[in-house]
Amino acid sequence: MSDKIRSSHLERKAIVYLRQSSPQQVREHRESTHRQYALRERAATLGWSAEVIEVIDEDLGHSSLESRSGFQYVAEEVAQGRVGALFALEVSRLARSSADWYRLLDLAGLAGAVIVDEDFVYDPGDFNDRLVLGLKGQFADAELYWMRLRLHGGKMSKARRGEVVFAAPTGYVWGDEHRLRFDPDEQVQRVHQLIFERFRLDGSAAAVVRYLDRHGVRLPLRDRVSGELRWKPVRYHRVLQVLRNPLYAGAYVYGRRQTRTALVDGEVRRKRTTELPMESWQICLRDHHPAYVSWDEFMANQKKLGDNWSRGRPKQPDRRGAAREGKALLQGLVLCGRCGQRMYTRYFGAKQHSHYVCRGAKYKEGGALGECWIVSAKSIDEAVGKLFLDVIQPEELDLSLAVTRDAERQAGEIERQWQLQLEHARYAAQMAERRYKAVDPDYRPVARTLEREWNDKLEELARLEREYEAVRQREKVVLTDEDRQHVLALARDLPKVWNAPTTTMAERKNLMRMLIREVTISPIDIPQRATRAQILWVTGAVSDIQIARPGPGSAMRTPDESVAAIRELYLQGHTDAAIAAEMNRRKLPSGWRRAWTVASVHWVRSQHNMPKLRSFKRKRVPLKRKGNLYSTLGVAKLLQMPVPRVWAWVRQGHLRPVEGGPGRPLWFHLEPADVKRLRALRAERSALGYGGPRRKHEPQPMDKVHCV
Repeated sequence: MSDKIRSSHLERKAIVYLRQSSPQQVREHRESTHRQYALRERAATLGWSAEVIEVIDEDLGHSSLESRSGFQYVAEEVAQGRVGALFALEVSRLARSSADWYRLLDLAGLAGAVIVDEDFVYDPGDFNDRLVLGLKGQFADAELYWMRLRLHGGKMSKARRGEVVFAAPTGYVWGDEHRLRFDPDEQVQRVHQLIFERFRLDGSAAAVVRYLDRHGVRLPLRDRVSGELRWKPVRYHRVLQVLRNPLYAGAYVYGRRQTRTALVDGEVRRKRTTELPMESWQICLRDHHPAYVSWDEFMANQKKLGDNWSRGRPKQPDRRGAAREGKALLQGLVLCGRCGQRMYTRYFGAKQHSHYVCRGAKYKEGGALGECWIVSAKSIDEAVGKLFLDVIQPEELDLSLAVTRDAERQAGEIERQWQLQLEHARYAAQMAERRYKAVDPDYRPVARTLEREWNDKLEELARLEREYEAVRQREKVVLTDEDRQHVLALARDLPKVWNAPTTTMAERKNLMRMLIREVTISPIDIPQRATRAQILWVTGAVSDIQIARPGPGSAMRTPDESVAAIRELYLQGHTDAAIAAEMNRRKLPSGWRRAWTVASVHWVRSQHNMPKLRSFKRKRVPLKRKGNLYSTLGVAKLLQMPVPRVWAWVRQGHLRPVEGGPGRPLWFHLEPADVKRLRALRAERSALGYGGPRRKHEPQPMDKVHCV
């Protein structure tokens, strides 16, 4: 060993490198730390003086290469040729990766540095020593793999028994014997129950968010470290996490996500976590702990969430999408009777007229680009909606009682949420009051802080009480006897509820989806233009109806009664403006169902060949008046220039009218000096190539034509 250490090594410094993988190892495995620090004495024994021995211990408790600034410093010093020997307890302290280890060996071999452990001195420039060091690096790499394999096997064995403890989702806490149990806070439990109940009724996570936000309900969030419970505003991703988490269905699941290390830009390594499909979950133990919903309902919710996701539907045409507020009543339910593809909803014009569009030919393999066919949705929606209301004829008494009980239950649940929230706020205010009264009043530094906290809690309580009163008045949190009678009357008249302006399109669509599975439509041209609609009910029954389909452009054609009224008013001698005002007063519709204007009346007259009753001759404006006043045409004749050039000079400020304005002729006062100035200006502009008198176009000879 002494032969490998030469004077050139002793002239440079010796680095003692220390590393342990985690802070826990630094705290508990102290003997390993002492052994690594003892390498200083070994360096001194081999001939290095204490002044040139440098100890690098800043990587204690760090394992990943990105966080090991000490190792990067060592590699840089070795590459600069300032290190004669590198001391480490074993190869694994320097690098767990073979790539990092061989890179360090290359640097040390080129710089002429030796690597020393407790037993031997290695020269990376020597083939035999490099072979031994390479084997040790591979053994260290394999040791890390075996260690991970043993740890992962033990963790998986524990997970199969459902005993691996992880961060419990909000709504659960870990109890005895590694079992999840409901959060002891009643308000936390009721919020999660309300989320699943509203999703059962509304059918989309966004609708649940809108309902909770409208009623002022907040979502709980328990800190993973301190266990403190905080209440946050409703957010879409939080509701979606609750609906998608199988733990709320009582299932203990391990291995739902997969984490991989990837190279970004060829340098930085980042861990990427991806969600695995349900069939790839490693462990799934049902009925492991108390559940907020059953497993069957959880699976139905996942299917419903998948159907609501309408992006990328050409690849997954079975998705219907969530019920939205658009005017198309059958949005997501319509299938094309020609090609079998699901039809899309499209809106046209300022009035957003809804249409059902089939793009099956565009996405069909080998098919021509373009749309299969398109049809207006209004008449189809009216026919299917009427059939839907005719089919729903439940017993009035049973329906009335069920609707009344459900309305009272929902209102009672919101009321209970607010009462629990107010109880929390009152309790927090009382605790702050007790802490303030328990402190010595003369101890002002603490008393002022506790007094401020008490005031903050009282202000929070007052704010919640104001919000509760506002929600109570706006959303009918508490039903009165009059409200119950109103709900009972509406339950007996479903068409009235269906057509009520307060019933949203999303609510109508959700009602229809409860009974209708699909609607297939196809065009019919013989014996007359019509649309055939086949309704598939959830019971498996099929209803077949035909809806008359108007011809092209008939939806925007001016009604005959409006044309007759315009003809009558025009024959009576009314102007187009007067006719438009009279048509609007009579509320007669136009083809576009908009208010009548002068242009729309003129267009109808021209399309229906109404005769021109009288012609209006415009009074000719003289060229000149007394006082040297010239009209626009008079100025053009005087200066021998076109009329548009006169208007341009007015805009540029060369001419200023003294009379006239919008709708009236312009007059200009021109003295002989003004005429002389304007003629000079015209001559100057003519010399520059523009602004001169108008000339007829004459073809130029080819030698003067510039070709580009």
